[in-house]
Amino acid sequence: MELIIRAMQQNDWIEVATIYQDGINTETATFQTEVPSYEEWDKSHIKECRLVAEENNRVIGWVALSPSSSRCVYSGVAELSVYIKEECRGKQVGSKLMQAAITESEKEGFWSLLSVIIESNESSIALHSKAGFRMIGYREKIAKDANGVWLNTVMMERRSDTVGI
Repeated sequence: MELIIRAMQQNDWIEVATIYQDGINTETATFQTEVPSYEEWDKSHIKECRLVAEENNRVIGWVALSPSSSRCVYSGVAELSVYIKEECRGKQVGSKLMQAAITESEKEGFWSLLSVIIESNESSIALHSKAGFRMIGYREKIAKDANGVWLNTVMMERRSDTVGI
């Protein structure tokens, strides 16, 4: 089985949305409670650096960037989101997607990638650390989960060694 990393296409949305819902169901991947429509998702994510991991002609993971700010001075800074199909987690899919996203983001001029991760999501924190992200912040009781429990987040950043230096 060969893993292919390729650009996300609009017709991948059904599989991407299913994987996003898997993440929502964990209650540790996002504070979102429902998957947005493709149109909403498309508006809130940068057009470049949208990638999927495909195995046996099915999407098993995705990564995308969102603007961290609408101010032009932050045009090289983006927030990264990565989601892996539940049964494919722990198989290096996330690592390969992250490396591809880093490479693509640098080609597009991004010098800083950020991720805000729910503190209890230890596997995501480990994935980001492995990809060269470091913790730069901590927010206590920043948002409530679906059950009304306050949760903490950590902010991690990866600075490019080649862009924006």
